[in-house]
This record gives sequence, structure tokens and C-alpha cells, in this order.
Amino acid sequence: VYLLVRINDWYRIFYDALQAYDWASFWPLIGKFTLLAFLYIIIAVYAVYLRQMLTINWRTWMTEQYLGRWMHGQVYYRMQVLRSDTDNPDQRISEDVNQFVSLTLTLLVGVLKQLTTLGAFAVVLWNLSGTITVPLGSSTFTVYGYMFWLSLLYSGIGTYFVHVVGRRLIRLNFDQQRYEADFRFSMMRVRENSESIAFYRGEMAETIGFKERFANVIKNYWGLMRRTKFLNFYVNGYGQLAIIFPIIMAAPRYYAGEMALGGLMQTMSAFGRVQDALSFFVDSYSSIAELAAVIQRLSGFTEHMEESAQVRSDIVHTESTDDALMLQNLTVVLP
Repeated sequence: VYLLVRINDWYRIFYDALQAYDWASFWPLIGKFTLLAFLYIIIAVYAVYLRQMLTINWRTWMTEQYLGRWMHGQVYYRMQVLRSDTDNPDQRISEDVNQFVSLTLTLLVGVLKQLTTLGAFAVVLWNLSGTITVPLGSSTFTVYGYMFWLSLLYSGIGTYFVHVVGRRLIRLNFDQQRYEADFRFSMMRVRENSESIAFYRGEMAETIGFKERFANVIKNYWGLMRRTKFLNFYVNGYGQLAIIFPIIMAAPRYYAGEMALGGLMQTMSAFGRVQDALSFFVDSYSSIAELAAVIQRLSGFTEHMEESAQVRSDIVHTESTDDALMLQNLTVVLP
């Protein structure tokens, strides 16, 4: 963030030099930007590397926890018998844990970065904005730091409407993962029971089952595509408007001679940083919706494991030295 602030200052100095036709300052300023850009690249690369390292460590810990709880006390078997509504435990542990860790860390790091950026550039934008006098009837009033307040208003409106447009993505993402897992599991079941299926010539019945499950995958994906299309229309329109919006708002002060070209460019850059920070929810809504669906699936899986672990078994096992198997009070019921 410190480097971003320094680059923002560079914009003002560089464009003021261009406006003044200051050739002597051109190459030194290019060299300064090159140094700042090089440092920024190094920090950005290692930030991603450290996040990936944290991701693999956290995923390892969570996977071990879920595997331990799933296998302890024959919970894996109890869930199969008592909670038939638990779909695809293997996917919950292998895929959902990975998605939960990756998305959570990405969003948390993003929030931290944007909060820091907001704190740094809000001050810069406030100082650059100056004041603007707004007529109100027969009187006028002065707004201090008006560009900052406009960025808050713009981002607030954008955040509200992106939630209205994209909230259905949470359920659609949840269902998509479930349908994909059901389709994949049906093929795994055929592979595991290939001899039995071949014996009773059940290829036609299994194929019908495949097509039904795949039809659910495609139907839900079309819904996901349509909702994502609407969201992308909104997000891209919001982003494009954000490019021209600060120019329109700062133009009166520029043409009134209250700021130079460098000040205008620095104001635009600072506005963009503040607006990006405040619009994090808008830009990350698809990831947030995906994370919400993952949390729902993992929460349901955890709840089912806890319920299955608490069920008391009335079957008593007693070891004997005799070479015999003895059963008492056993009732066998056909499935």
C-alpha cells in the first residue's frame, strides 16, 4: 500500500512535468517509476506465494480433522445408514475443504488489503478534493472533501444493487456442486459394481440414470450462466462508469484553474483506489456467493457427522476364545 501511495504521488509529479514541458525531469521520473514498479512486483509475487503456503497448511489441518471425525466410531457407516440425505462425503472432504480454505484466505487477504488501501488513499483523496460550493435555493453550502463523499455514495449504491442482482448465485452454486457430485458418484458406483451390472445386463438402466443426473447438471448450469451473465453486465458497467465518473466530478475544478494536470491525474488515481477498496464486495460477489455455498455444504456435513456420532448402538460385541460365532436376539430384515 505504501508503494501504491508513492506511485500515486509520482502521477502528480510526472504529469505536472509533462504539462511544463520539463524534459530534464522525464528520464529521472521514468527511472523512479521503474524502481517502484520493480519493488511492487517483488512484493506482489511473494504475497501470493505466502498465501499459497498458508493455504496448503490450513487445508492439511482441516482435511485431517474431517477425516478423523468421519472415520472415528464408524461415523462413515452410520451416516450411510442413518442419514441418507448426506450427499458425497468424499467431495465434502476433498473439494469443499479445499475451496473453503482457498476462497476464505483470498477474501480475507483482499479485505485486509482494501482496508489498508482505503485508510491510506482516503486521506490523499480528501486532501486533493478541496471544496465545492453547491447552490441550494437562494443559498449555497460548501462540501469539504467532496470527491471522497462521492466515492462513498457511488460504492454504496453499487454494493446494494450487486447483492440484489447476484444473491441467487449462492443457491445455484450449492446445487451445481451437488448435481456434479451425484453424476460423478453414479459412474464410480458402476465401476465398483461392474461385475454385478454386467451379470444382470443393467447397462440400459444405468445409462438412463446417468442421463437423468447429467440433465440436472446441465439444467442448473444454464441457470447459473444466466444469473452470472446479469451479474457480469452489472459489474462491468459499474467498473466502466467508475473510469469516467471521477473525471466528470473533478473537471469543474480543473477548468476553473484550481488544479494542474498532475493534480487531476493524481485525483483520478486516488479516487480509483478508494473506489476499488469500497467496491471490494461488488468485485468479489461471485467468490463470496461460492464461499457461502461451500460453507452451507460443510456445515451440513459437519452436523450430520455429529448427529451420527451421538446415536447409541445397542449391539454388544464380546470376544470369545471359542472358534465359533454366536448371535443372540438378531433379527434379519430384507432390504
